[in-house]
Amino acid sequence: MARFSGLDKETGHSARGKSGVLLVNLGTPDEPTAPAVRRYLAEFLADPRVVEIPKLVWMIILHGIILRVRPAKSAALYKEIWTDEGSPLLAISEQQRSKLSEVLAESDKEASVHLAMRYGNPSVASTLQAMHKQGIDNIVVLPLYPQYAAPTTASAFDSIAKELCQWRYIPALHFINTYHDNPDFISALANSIEQDFAKNGKPQKLVLSYHGMPERNLHLGDPYYCFCMKTSRLLVEKLGLQEEDYITTFQSRFGKAKWLQPYTDATIESLPAQGVTDIAVICPAFSADCLETLEEIQGENRHIFEGAGGKNFRYIAALNDNDDHIQMMANLVKPYL
Repeated sequence: MARFSGLDKETGHSARGKSGVLLVNLGTPDEPTAPAVRRYLAEFLADPRVVEIPKLVWMIILHGIILRVRPAKSAALYKEIWTDEGSPLLAISEQQRSKLSEVLAESDKEASVHLAMRYGNPSVASTLQAMHKQGIDNIVVLPLYPQYAAPTTASAFDSIAKELCQWRYIPALHFINTYHDNPDFISALANSIEQDFAKNGKPQKLVLSYHGMPERNLHLGDPYYCFCMKTSRLLVEKLGLQEEDYITTFQSRFGKAKWLQPYTDATIESLPAQGVTDIAVICPAFSADCLETLEEIQGENRHIFEGAGGKNFRYIAALNDNDDHIQMMANLVKPYL
């Protein structure tokens, strides 16, 4: 049954004609507890874009093993990074939404800005429904994944399409699928790194750590790896770094399949033996700090590096709600408002 007619008494055609921006990020549990993490992982890992193996086989593994074991372990990790504001990813994403709204309000582009999480809350469906009730029929979608990948960007599109296919009146939709080589994005990353270097000195090695993906995805045509490498190339050119000054790696692998290499943890562990004891790590695939940056990089990988003999390890924060990051978002969406 169609969810909206576009002719109901509450909204009506006369209330249409507004523009809105929908920011989408991956998601987070509602709280750092095993039951909340189980609900989150059940939704996340059931997405066929995320795990591309036969559904029946995977459901047996997921519900028979993973969701029985992993939630408690993951909840303990979430507790380590949880703040008074709740999940860092959700809190930072809300700051981004608020600041982008302010920037657009100061420009000649009138639009309300909304936030949704692909998994968990606020959901894509509920956010789209709220936008509809506000009379928004021109929606600009900005998935906050700088480098397109099917398990992230395409999955965000899937969730939007799943909701909209139930509507009678479909809004105009502008979907920004990647910004890996956007000059404003590269400049914002470079500014962040230069500020760190000015404060802490240039490290022996800058590690550009991207979220990992199964290598199979690359062979099937997913451009994620290529987009990551282009981001790295443009970034180091902007910074004026030499080949020996940096390395691109991939983190957060899951399961036993071969993932994109080199792996971040193995690379970081090997550096002290090569005489590299002073490193800085930045994660250009993450628009906001989250479990994978705060716990995995700043926590786990720091311990790996120091345990291997490293002396100086520092994590350069994600762009989060930095002014130039927010301005980049504004510049991306303005042409469609």
